[in-house]
Order: sequence, then C-alpha cells, then structure tokens
Amino acid sequence: MEEEYESMFMQLIIGLQGSAWMLLGKIANPLTGKIEKNLEAAKATIDTLMMLKEKTKGNLTKLEEDYINNTITQLQLNYAEEKNRKEQ
Repeated sequence: MEEEYESMFMQLIIGLQGSAWMLLGKIANPLTGKIEKNLEAAKATIDTLMMLKEKTKGNLTKLEEDYINNTITQLQLNYAEEKNRKEQ
C-alpha cells in the first residue's frame, strides 16, 4: 500500500506541476494547443504545492521530498521571471 501511495502522491505533484507550467505560459494547453498564460492561477497552484509540502512534512520519502522541493523551486523561479516580464 505504501508503494501505491507514493506513486499516487508523485502523480498528484506531477499533475500540479504540469498545470503550473501551462499557466505560466511555458507549455501549450494540450486541449487547445495554445499558450494560455494566467499568472494568478499559476501562483495559486504553486501555493497549493507549498501547502502540500507543509502538510506532509515528516511523512515523505526522500524521493518525494526532493521532488516536491525541486518542483516548487523551479516553479517559483519561473513565476518570478514571468511576473517581472509582465511588469516591464
């Protein structure tokens, strides 16, 4: 069961990560094939990942912890880049 939960957790993170990349305008929406940037929604998705990280603290495997940390860091850096681009 533990292995199944690890797989489900990783799939959840990967799904949120993909949504965030799409909302940051880094990848096209798979349904429309178009870039559809929405920085507010991207921030909400990043915040959701941060909440998951905090709520699962102490219960993650090393792999899960490293993956969620790296995902959040990459998304935050790209969010800041897009936000700065929008403000210029």
